[in-house]
Parts: sequence; structure tokens; C-alpha cells
Amino acid sequence: MADTTYASPAAGLPPQAALHTGRAVFTEAYALIPHGVMRDIVTSYLPHWDQTRAWVIARPLTGFSETFSQYIMEVMPGGGSTRPEPNPQAEGVLFVVDGQASLTVEGKTHLLKPGGYAFLPAGCAWSLANKGSFPVRFHWVRKRYEAVDGIEAPTAFVANEQDEPIIWMPGTNNTWGTTRFVDPTDLRHDMHVNIVTLEPGAVIPFEETHVMEHGLYVLEGKAVYRLNRDWVEVEAGDFMWLRAYCPQACYAGPSRFRYLLYKDVNRHMKLDL
Repeated sequence: MADTTYASPAAGLPPQAALHTGRAVFTEAYALIPHGVMRDIVTSYLPHWDQTRAWVIARPLTGFSETFSQYIMEVMPGGGSTRPEPNPQAEGVLFVVDGQASLTVEGKTHLLKPGGYAFLPAGCAWSLANKGSFPVRFHWVRKRYEAVDGIEAPTAFVANEQDEPIIWMPGTNNTWGTTRFVDPTDLRHDMHVNIVTLEPGAVIPFEETHVMEHGLYVLEGKAVYRLNRDWVEVEAGDFMWLRAYCPQACYAGPSRFRYLLYKDVNRHMKLDL
């Protein structure tokens, strides 16, 4: 595998002597999918993707979290897709955690290395190929775009998180911050996929309780995370799936703690259930 500082699934299978003492849990307000259960046996193969498999770690689920899906994709050398997105109303974000992906968007090709980020608006033409010698792994977050009359749709862009600044929260002495790929006031966008960083010992010092749904994939480090009524230990490779209004807070561990964060934003609440 290529060098990377980002976590990705363990794959394979645990030994037959392994104990059933994992941390996986599904509750009325959150799910925790620890890295140790993201194994070969739970992967899926997607239409029009060659030499590719996916861990589906979030999907719209009535009564739980309804706005997005999230996959961890693994594309082997020579694999990829020229017809990746089957839904013309779906926008997407790709975030590479291992290997290198050749991404072509509207006829222009980009090389995405670890930390590479791409926003793909609904209806845009894109394809992806692994032209390297190692597997490439990346997150693919998908959401049905909510168009607004009088506001133009967002356009595609490619970035790398290592080139983007961390915006530190005021009063935290630069210990809790967010790497943002989209201006929060840009109303063209109805979802944000950011990276949150907490330095060793930093905290989210209150129980955030809000309407936004979350997917949190731990890229690095470990922490104790408040999820609804529970304090839960999490570490690199774990995924937390939060429904709206699930209280959350955090105490970071002994090393830098970072996670990829999805949330839905900037739209009126639907009144027709």
C-alpha cells in the first residue's frame, strides 16, 4: 500500500479465536461502526465499477438519518468507472485516504493523492481510474441536491486538505478547528464535508444538539466521544453515524484526533413528510 496517515478499513477476516468484545452498536440516536468490523464479508460491488468494492457505512434510513449515503471505495490497479454515478440528481464528495486516483471531471483530469478532495455537483460528467500500482481507497459521500429558485448550482472543484488552512475555533488556543472546503455562507451548497482537528487533550466543551445529520469517520488518533447518553471510546478507522438532534461532545486523546465530517446545511426544513 502507498504511504498514508489516514485510516482505512482493516479488511480481511479476524482469526477464529477472536472474542466478541467489539464496540459496534446501533441505537435510536447513533450507530458506531468500529474499524474492526469493516471486513471483506461486508463489502459490496457496484454497477459499472470495475475491480472495485465498497464498504457502505451510511445510507438513508427512514426514522434515522435520511439525507446522505457514505461509502469507502477500494479500486484495484486498472480499475475504476466511466459511469460512476447512476443518479443525475446526486451530488458527491470524494476524499482519498490511500493510493492515487485519476479523476476526470468535465473533460479535465486530476491526480488525487491522500488528502485529495473533489466536489462533484449533480449532473456533472466524471470518471475515475486507478492507473497506479497500489489500490486506492477513498470516501464517497452522496446526497440528493436540493436546488433553490434564484440560486445557481455549485460547480465542481478539486483540492487537497494539506493545502487548506485549519480555521481554529475562538478561545481554544488553536486546539480545536475545522478545515473547510466550502465557504459556510455559500448558499449554493446544501452539504458540507469538512475535516475536524482536535489537538491532544482538546475538547468540544458542550453537548452539541442540532438538526444536522452527521457522518464522522475517524482519520487519525483516538478520543472519548459523547453520543446521546453515552461516552464512547473511538479511534482511527471508526465511523459514527448520528441522526438529527443526537447530543455530541468530545475529549481528544494523547495524540492529534481528526475526523471527516458530513452535515446537511443551508436549506429550509421539509414540511411534507
